[in-house]
Amino acid sequence: MLDREIELIDTRNPMASTPPDAAVIRPDGSMTLNGAAITPEMYARTRLADGETALRIVPDRNLPAKALVELVATLRAAGASEIWIVTERVPR
Repeated sequence: MLDREIELIDTRNPMASTPPDAAVIRPDGSMTLNGAAITPEMYARTRLADGETALRIVPDRNLPAKALVELVATLRAAGASEIWIVTERVPR
């Protein structure tokens, strides 16, 4: 049973609140930045070159958890100090 204080993430419309520097992760694990395909390594390299060490990603809710964990590990290995997962809060 889920703890009543836990609120589950819902990203029904991930593009609604995507910051311009956030990479979007599709259900198949492919990544885009501003609509262009990009690899996790390229995304990290680009953002780190801009002086950012905290990277933002917007995963589709249908992305398998294992793929998300692997992506975060890849971004950390590339030098990211923090990974922020951008979501949209759905009104109750």
